[in-house]
Amino acid sequence: MDPVLFAKALFLGIIEGLTEFLPISSTGHLILAGDLLDFRGEKEKVFEVVIQTGAMFAIVWEYRKRFGRVLAGLASDRAAQRFVINLAVAFLPAAVLGLAFGRLIKMYLFHPTSVALAFIGGAIVILWVERRERTPRVLSVDDMTWGDALKVGFAQAFALIPGTSRAGATIIGGMLFGLSRKAATEFSFFLAVPTLVAAGAYDFYKNRALFDPDDLSVFAVGSVAAFVSAFFCVRWLLRYVATHDFVPFAWYRIAFGAAVLLTAWSGIVDWSPS
Repeated sequence: MDPVLFAKALFLGIIEGLTEFLPISSTGHLILAGDLLDFRGEKEKVFEVVIQTGAMFAIVWEYRKRFGRVLAGLASDRAAQRFVINLAVAFLPAAVLGLAFGRLIKMYLFHPTSVALAFIGGAIVILWVERRERTPRVLSVDDMTWGDALKVGFAQAFALIPGTSRAGATIIGGMLFGLSRKAATEFSFFLAVPTLVAAGAYDFYKNRALFDPDDLSVFAVGSVAAFVSAFFCVRWLLRYVATHDFVPFAWYRIAFGAAVLLTAWSGIVDWSPS
C-alpha cells in the first residue's frame, strides 16, 4: 500500500472512531479532513461511510452480552422483542428519507461551508436543550415505547444533513422527548448498529464498480483504526454522561464551525467543495 494513502486511511479512521458517538458529527469532521488531505471523490466518500462500520463494531463489542441476551431471547422474551422493535422503528425515518433525498443531500450539502453552518446550528440546539428544565420520563432503554423510539428516529433523520451529528441528533433529541441522559446515550449507541451497517453496505454496493481488490487494505486500515478509537471513546463517554452535560461539545462545535468559516472567508484555507 502507498504509505501516504496508508497514513490518510489511518488518520481518517481515528477521526471517525473519535467522533462517531460524540455529538460533534463524524461526517462533518471527515468531510473537512478529507478536503484538507485531498482525499476526495466518489471512492473516497464511500470509504468514509464504510469505515463507520468499523466504529459500529466497538458498540457491538462493548454491549456484546446485551446483544447476546437479546438474540437468545428473541423468540420468547418480551423485553428482547420490544428492544428489537424499537430499533427497527427508530431506524426507519432516516432510512426512508435517506433513500429519497440522499443524492440531493450529497450534491448540495457535502462541502465545508454547509458543514460549518450545521456545526453551529447544532450547537445552538444543544445549548437550548441543556438549559431547559426537564424531568426525565424514561430512565432506561428497557422502559422505552415504540413511540419514544419513533421520536428518536425522526431526530436521527436530521443527521442526514452533514455536520449535524447522528449521535448529537439522537442523544439530544432523546433528552428533549423525555429520555434520561444515560438512556438517550445508550439508545443512540444501539441505534448506530443498524444505521451504520445499512448506510455502509448500501453505499458500497451502489458504488461497487469503483473498487478493486487493492482497495481492501485501505478499508481494513481505516476500519480497524475506527474500531479501536471508537472503543475507547465509547468507554469514556459512558463515564462522562454520568456526571456531565453536553454544553462543552456545543462550544466546541461553535468554535470549530467558526474557524472553518473564518479561514474560508479570509482565504487562509481553500475549502473547495469535496
